[in-house]
Amino acid sequence: MTARHYDVVVLGRSLGSLLAASILAKRELKVLVLGQRARAPVYTIFGTPLLRRTFTLLSATSPVFRRALQELAQTQRFRRRTIAENPMFGFLGPGLRFEIPPDIELFTREIEREFPEIQQVIAEIYGAISDSNAKIDAVFEKPAIWPPATFLERLETGRYASHLPIGDTTDSVDELPFRLPTGHPYREILELPAFFATPLGIEPSDLSPFSLARLHGAWARGVYSLPGGEQEFASFLMERIESHGGTCRLDGRVTRIVTKRGHVVGIEEDFSESMTGTDAVVTDATGEDIAALCEASEIRKNAREVWPHVSVLGGHFVVSAVLPDRAVPAPLAAHSFLAAPGSHLPALYLERRSLLSLAPGGSEELAGKTLLTAEGICPEGRDLLGMRDAVLASLRAYIPFFDENVELIDSPHDGLPAVSFEGSGKDRKKKEIDRVHFGLIAPAVEPMRPRYEITPLGFKGLAGEPLRGPVDGTFLVGPTVLPTLGQEGEALAALSVAHLLTRRDASRQRMRRQLWNKTETP
Repeated sequence: MTARHYDVVVLGRSLGSLLAASILAKRELKVLVLGQRARAPVYTIFGTPLLRRTFTLLSATSPVFRRALQELAQTQRFRRRTIAENPMFGFLGPGLRFEIPPDIELFTREIEREFPEIQQVIAEIYGAISDSNAKIDAVFEKPAIWPPATFLERLETGRYASHLPIGDTTDSVDELPFRLPTGHPYREILELPAFFATPLGIEPSDLSPFSLARLHGAWARGVYSLPGGEQEFASFLMERIESHGGTCRLDGRVTRIVTKRGHVVGIEEDFSESMTGTDAVVTDATGEDIAALCEASEIRKNAREVWPHVSVLGGHFVVSAVLPDRAVPAPLAAHSFLAAPGSHLPALYLERRSLLSLAPGGSEELAGKTLLTAEGICPEGRDLLGMRDAVLASLRAYIPFFDENVELIDSPHDGLPAVSFEGSGKDRKKKEIDRVHFGLIAPAVEPMRPRYEITPLGFKGLAGEPLRGPVDGTFLVGPTVLPTLGQEGEALAALSVAHLLTRRDASRQRMRRQLWNKTETP
């Protein structure tokens, strides 16, 4: 029996899922968002907020995200809520501290201070990145389906994609990393930001020139953040969904996708005896995950034959550490990349934020404390039990007096107890806190944000899985769709799926968008 019906059911709480849901709700579709019980980015240990994962709004400067904000009529409101980071990011290596500020004159001084011998080469590299990204922006400003699948989609999108700087030896960035001397530290400054921004499980040196230019360019042309991080961003999009009549239940989970004659007709939720009817299911999961929720006989024949192979190659291992503000070097940027201090230690992405920013109105005990969230890549097959120590060893190499000042250390990925410290000097005491005492956080090991191997890559070497899922009526907007573009790829997939689901009403939707562009809503 069907108790209720929604035009679209969206699964997941990622940028792709929530952005697709907000656009569809704005276009007057009845939308239900179920979080599939994906955990919130913030968890607490006895009142102290910690992060499960890092989050940087790299898509904020993308024309794709700007198009979405314009349609949602939220451009000005979102601009008021964001903070422009200065410097955009920092880099720490053995004997090296380097920052990339938004001011070109200050950036030139940084180059003159640290790398005067290759100043001209760096200028040429950023000139190539700038030219390349200008061409990519011009392409992504056009409304098209990315990645295309049908003949007409390939015709239209291919016409735009022909202007992308891919394989054009006259002005592409194919030789970008090779303009630097072998082993030069600036290679890591180019590669590490892009490496952490892509979900592909590859080495930094294996990034394609196109992906390297686009992802490093996202870091180098302006980084914007929200005070509350990912949690505030998700709340912002859920406000838009609910204000347009959508429903959000992030604690909900679909246990089965109901199909009839090969097409989606509904879903079954946990703890619900009745089916919820729907015409489409949008998810940030993989095609294999969708197939597992459907009956095997309903999977399209062509999906069985030509679907790309997706496998997980490790993930992002996160460790949180709380220190007093005075113990954190003042010049440390809000976003930093730390070169591996040894061959057996990982390179890190380090996010710095005030504890109070994660708990507005929190207790006075949180004032004057800094949360450092360190993220290292854990390769497939590596023992998780040793990753926490490896990440902390890399962190200690760059944070003076870390052990003498740290107050709390935890990672949700290894199942080990959190460690708190009290006192100072000889009176300093260490205490282990078993995870069963954490409350809402699960005592078991929580999965890492995965890194994927997708073979073969599709359209122009940019695409992974197709937008249309393995069962008719299912759609994908997760990181496996356009993995070479990172977060921007999720936004591009979200807009593409929204277009697929509303294009039957093209003239009416076009009229709505013209009106929305003129009127900002609070």
